Amino acid sequence: MLVISRKLLETIFVIYFIVISVNCWSENNEKIVIKVSHNGSDQHPHQAGYEKISEILEKQTNGRAKLEIFPSSQIASEEEAIEMVKLGVIGSTSASSGGLSRFVPEVDLFNLPFIFDSLGHFYDVIDGPIGDKIAKKIEKKLNCIVLGWWFSGIRNTWNSEKPIYTPKDLEGMKIRVIGSSIVLDTFNAFGAQATNMSFGELYSAIQQGVLDGAECDHIDLLVEKFYEVTKYVSYTEHLYLSVALIFSKKQFNKLPEDVQKALLIAGKESIKAQRNAMELKTREARDQLYQKQLVFNKVEKKQFREKAKLVYQKHSDRVGGMSLINQIVSPNRQ
Repeated sequence: MLVISRKLLETIFVIYFIVISVNCWSENNEKIVIKVSHNGSDQHPHQAGYEKISEILEKQTNGRAKLEIFPSSQIASEEEAIEMVKLGVIGSTSASSGGLSRFVPEVDLFNLPFIFDSLGHFYDVIDGPIGDKIAKKIEKKLNCIVLGWWFSGIRNTWNSEKPIYTPKDLEGMKIRVIGSSIVLDTFNAFGAQATNMSFGELYSAIQQGVLDGAECDHIDLLVEKFYEVTKYVSYTEHLYLSVALIFSKKQFNKLPEDVQKALLIAGKESIKAQRNAMELKTREARDQLYQKQLVFNKVEKKQFREKAKLVYQKHSDRVGGMSLINQIVSPNRQ
């Protein structure tokens, strides 16, 4: 059962009058404006993905339908936006596997550490039968349609104390991780003291010495200016973050048939645009970070993977079983 917080109810009440137009489909060919929310900035690849959807929608419907995009969590946090999609208050959000795992435990399959070996391997899995299987779980539990899978970067570990080469180097360090119990258990298994502290509080927590470090992709490390309060970036590459592009089934069912078809086409087309933008901005962020006097290092991945096996065993039943995990893990690592 979905539990709605008082804060969320207040937020829904406030934005109801903003988004009510999306629930009143015109019979006189008036324009349809679909409200969508994401937690990246207007320069983030998620924005590029939604702009592609809006562009195709307008083209396919001769200007009758388009998106109104709210970046930077302007109307809702990631988790609130997921709930709003289920309730039909907004049309869509880009929901990371970290945020989704609290609603759909099976999504944590993609949050298992080192389950993916490369970006190609990652895309093959989320675009294949396993990605389809997880998408169906999401659709059922959140009363939504998964238009496709986006990509939100390869996550590395960074801190202000020392380079990390092995799990032993993390022992006792206070590290912030994304909101997934699996990622929390992962860093605890590595020896760290992991926490799911709010992302918005992370900068000041590092600055004040409350935390030693965190894990994120290059784009967040640059855009959020974490390079100002940290020094060492270790290429753990422990997580390829998947993002489900979810659309409210309540709102979809109210759309005219031609707009529904256009939306499905636009969603598929957005995948390439968003992933290309993510890959490009990641390279650009990496190059800029190299100029920020940060210290980058590779890690002994074999030692980290050994620790990760404990996480696989603990969470296997929750994410679909060891047989499903083994379908993903590369044969040369089993």
